[in-house]
Amino acid sequence: MRSRKKILDATLDLIGRNGFEGITIASVAQAAGVTRQTVYANFGSREEVVSQAMVSRLTEVAAEIQRELTSAADPGDYVVELVVAGRRAVRTDPVLTALLRSETNNPLFDEDAVTRAKVVTGVLLQPLGELFPDVVDRIDDFAAIAAHLGLSVVCFDDAALRDDDDLRAFLFRWLAPGIA
Repeated sequence: MRSRKKILDATLDLIGRNGFEGITIASVAQAAGVTRQTVYANFGSREEVVSQAMVSRLTEVAAEIQRELTSAADPGDYVVELVVAGRRAVRTDPVLTALLRSETNNPLFDEDAVTRAKVVTGVLLQPLGELFPDVVDRIDDFAAIAAHLGLSVVCFDDAALRDDDDLRAFLFRWLAPGIA
């Protein structure tokens, strides 16, 4: 179990410093201080160790974001703040920022990106049903909207042109009424 955590931590560190391109089983093993065989025994492939490392980091970030959302006044406020906090996290966390600067093997631009994003947003939206029980039957719709919009905002919205307050105001004008 300790080797697994060391491997995941080393992978996240390498992604944060070098992006996805430089991640190899050999580089992960060296950074973790284990053998390549240990990495293979724990994960089986480069893709699996990268995937597990990203899931680990995203889980931590999701917990941080969810703590910010507990004071949402209504479902629209919750989804708007989720998108704003998600963009902020991707732009400030070194590992998640690697998603924006990666030129090849970028998981944001493969064919399953929206499917994975819907799973993540679904998890992030689960407390919405507890906070506002009348929207439980619409959480899947909210997850689809948040996934598509979130990926668009993260990938294509320039924080230099639209800061968090501007993004929040835009989303409150256009997104919140549709959720209400």
